[in-house]
Amino acid sequence: MSKSISFEQIKQFDEQFKTSQNHLNTQHAVMKTGILAASANQTAVIENTPVFSIDLETGKVANQKQSGRCWMFAALNTFRHSIQHEFNIKNFELSQNFTFFWDKFEKANYFYENILKTANEPLTSRKVAFLLQTPQQDGGQWDMLVAIIQKYGIVPKSVMPESFNSSMSRELNTYLNKKLRKDAVTLRQLVADQTDETTIQITKNKMLSDIYQLLSMTLRTPPETFDFSYRDNDEKFHAHQNLTPQKFYQEFVGQNLDEYISIINAPTADKPYNQLYTVEMLGNVIGGKEVCHLNVDIKTFKELAIAQLKADESVWYGCDVGQSSIRDSGIMATNAYAVNQVLDIDFSMTKAERLDYGESLMTHAMVLTGVNLVDGQPTKWKVENSWGEKVGTKGYFVMSDDWLNEYTYQIVINKKYLSPELQEIVAQNEVTLLDPWDPMGALA
Repeated sequence: MSKSISFEQIKQFDEQFKTSQNHLNTQHAVMKTGILAASANQTAVIENTPVFSIDLETGKVANQKQSGRCWMFAALNTFRHSIQHEFNIKNFELSQNFTFFWDKFEKANYFYENILKTANEPLTSRKVAFLLQTPQQDGGQWDMLVAIIQKYGIVPKSVMPESFNSSMSRELNTYLNKKLRKDAVTLRQLVADQTDETTIQITKNKMLSDIYQLLSMTLRTPPETFDFSYRDNDEKFHAHQNLTPQKFYQEFVGQNLDEYISIINAPTADKPYNQLYTVEMLGNVIGGKEVCHLNVDIKTFKELAIAQLKADESVWYGCDVGQSSIRDSGIMATNAYAVNQVLDIDFSMTKAERLDYGESLMTHAMVLTGVNLVDGQPTKWKVENSWGEKVGTKGYFVMSDDWLNEYTYQIVINKKYLSPELQEIVAQNEVTLLDPWDPMGALA
């Protein structure tokens, strides 16, 4: 039987609060400055100075501005690091707008296909409701960016620079989702009317034509071929004519992206370690690379990241950036704020509990570009963000090792750094399918 709050209970709570001088003193500080400012811990800043025993030279930090493309920026940043080094170029960027265009276009088709697959389910179905809640968004996963690059290639930022709508994507997302939901009505009705497959595909093709038109108007039309010229750091001039996006990738990046795998640390009971997982209805390119995660314990997780950094290669990673994070200082540390002590309330949960109960999931992707090792063990990590140079140390953040343990969920590692046992698990390719709403399906 449900019970309401009694006035006697309220009186008791009020008396308990007012008889504590600590609570009354804290009340003034928190009311005046807010919870976080009143509980800021300077020790976290002192402990996390931006000095590292392994520190990759990666150049100027990019800025995703008012868009949710961190996953895309992070992935392209890992490529530009190698380009800058190999071709002796400083502060070079790849076009985030180019991959943004094709990701939006492919996500529209992915949505249409999922709407058709679930067309016989009622609107109250959890899967249908999940699809319609957010037909598409800016966020994504590493494997989704791989799918785009493998199909469309990449181009320099100078070839397809930012537009207003790529840098400030809210309006584009609003009208793109309006269009997709409207089209979902039509597609579901066609299925309900038992319309033939040919007619359905003709209708869907017209819908995709409209999406291409919308994206071309808001982002600009992607180039099929282009010329690219630059001066290197020694002022030597280089010119490349008639490149395609695929040819540019092969000549300037050349990495076999199938050699990389998403490694996650999800210590929940439903995801045993040393197994592969994918997420239903998570992706963008139909027929392209599918999202696949290898779940490992946190010790292995960090060893893999360190191995790749030692080989002078940066690491794409995903985390819950808003947890215990000081944005202006660029500090991510579990002791950044003493909220438990200030409010005299215990907010602590285990990493598994936070995932299971919706308190945390991956919200942001960045790049690991350094680590500080003491007696072979990490104490803090250097992080390249994509929020411009006005936060952190010219855009770079410092993450304590304890914070990584608690709030980092994903890294991308070359398979050659996996142990033979883990390589065998990957080779067997026995993948467990997770629900669409699983926290490991969160888009950074």
